[in-house]
Amino acid sequence: MLRDPVKTKEDIVAWIRKYFEENGANCKAVIGISGGKDSSVAAALCVEALGKDRVVGILMPNGTQSDISDSRMLAEHLGIAYAELNIGGAFQAMKEMLESNDSLARISGTDGLTRDTEVNLPPRLRMATLYAVGQMLEGGARVVNTCNASEDYVGYSTKYGDAAGDFSPLSGLLVHEVHQIGDVLGLPRQLVHKTPSDGLCGLDDEQKLGFTYAVLDRYVLTGVCEDPAVKEKIDRLHRINLHKLRLMPSFAVAEDMRADQ
Repeated sequence: MLRDPVKTKEDIVAWIRKYFEENGANCKAVIGISGGKDSSVAAALCVEALGKDRVVGILMPNGTQSDISDSRMLAEHLGIAYAELNIGGAFQAMKEMLESNDSLARISGTDGLTRDTEVNLPPRLRMATLYAVGQMLEGGARVVNTCNASEDYVGYSTKYGDAAGDFSPLSGLLVHEVHQIGDVLGLPRQLVHKTPSDGLCGLDDEQKLGFTYAVLDRYVLTGVCEDPAVKEKIDRLHRINLHKLRLMPSFAVAEDMRADQ
């Protein structure tokens, strides 16, 4: 729990302003608007830091999105410009390309997309879309990463999808702290406290993870988890997903490996 969520909000706003002063004084912030807590809070922080005229929201349903009205509500609540770009056609085209290639089928040993491929392809298409939009905007743009510390800890994100971006205002906040900041910002409660779901499998995020965010947040903060099976699952997810948080490893050529010039 944040001791002073108002001060934390103000510190994040100041941090966003400093980032743009150093990395694009005339740039806009472009953000994918899902209608959930993270994109809602991140967008509102950017509006407070930069002004609504420098924040652009992009709604990216994959075909039909049942809660797209929440995304529109957020953009209209904040007064930001937004566009709705449906990635359904791109997703289907990619799916058909991958599934119709005989050589790929022989290499992969599968007849179609694996579950992981089908789940992770849309977030990667969305991130490609955000960078494309950013380069179309006059003055350029920086892409907002909307991941939070709880989901980062267990790797609940897509590498080069929603885990990508140019700056990350929420990555130091646990889920319950994101809720606090959202409440301080005066965002509609249904956006800040809605049950998170990717809309793909009929399960909410906590059901998919196998534990609640309250349990996860407590474990991250205190190291305490009464259920040994849940503790093991959290530890395993953290361990196998650390590569998502680390810079890409690169081989360093030692000086003595190079000939004298």
